[in-house]
Amino acid sequence: MAATSVTGAAMSEALTSGRTARAARLRLPDHGVYLALGALLLFNLLFTANFATVANLRLQLVQVAPVAIVALGMALVIGTEGIDLSVGSTMAIAAALLPLYLGYGPWPAIGVAVLAGAFIGLVNGGLVAYGIQPIIATLGLLVAGRGVALVLADGRLVEIFDPTLAAIGGGQVLGVPVPVLAALGLACAAGFVLRRGAFGRRVVAVGGNRAAAVLAGLPVRRTLITVYVISGLLAAVAGVLTTGRQGASDPSFTGLLIELSAITAVVVGGTPLAGGRVRVLGTLVGALLMQLIIATVIQHDLHDSTARMIQAAIIVAAVHAQRDRSGT
Repeated sequence: MAATSVTGAAMSEALTSGRTARAARLRLPDHGVYLALGALLLFNLLFTANFATVANLRLQLVQVAPVAIVALGMALVIGTEGIDLSVGSTMAIAAALLPLYLGYGPWPAIGVAVLAGAFIGLVNGGLVAYGIQPIIATLGLLVAGRGVALVLADGRLVEIFDPTLAAIGGGQVLGVPVPVLAALGLACAAGFVLRRGAFGRRVVAVGGNRAAAVLAGLPVRRTLITVYVISGLLAAVAGVLTTGRQGASDPSFTGLLIELSAITAVVVGGTPLAGGRVRVLGTLVGALLMQLIIATVIQHDLHDSTARMIQAAIIVAAVHAQRDRSGT
């Protein structure tokens, strides 16, 4: 009996030591995304005409804001070792719902659009929480959601003339565009919750070791459902901002392929696909890096496929670096 106890204690100590060493490796600072962004900024300052103008910088920030907002929700999902492929379709549904309910006023219409996003997240989260693989659960809504959006909009683009939506999508507060303020505010809220709140610790625990989280009595299913609801809600917010800025509801193209941009931003920003950690600042910087790559390619008259190849190479490098740090 004594030998068994000693052996059990030794095994427990070894497992704890291994987890501690792995956690230490994962906590190593990831400077790659910041160095890449700095190098790209320097290149543009030296070789891209009119890059440093206020108008151009404001344009880049406005264009990246919806991607950053979607990426924040995606980061929470990936932090639980999940994925959400339905965010682009969720944006399209939110955009399609806005003109249908604007007759009741802009804020009720926005409320309906955002609640629709939360409901889609609830469906995704419920499926994942009860055993469906995240990529399968959200792939279904990726396909079906776009079809629903097209049905709601009768397959056509609808122009929107509403001052409130226009102010939300294209207005400024003290010279800062509203979408940029929204992205920064949501990022601050996400960072605070992850660092200071019990919910953030549960997200990390579920992503790090779901079986251990279950044994520890954590509300694993509730946590999974919550992160997908947040992802859907943030995607709907991005859809509202995009629609307001464009002055039109276009479910055919709103949010098209944004799930790939969001996943790229999250991975490049240092959040591992294996879960167990969420990097909010890295996600924002990753989104900005991807946006500037596209802008740089366009401004230098290169084909759009060049930007896609560069992004693909960055993703592979980021995932490879994560594998090295995790020792796999």
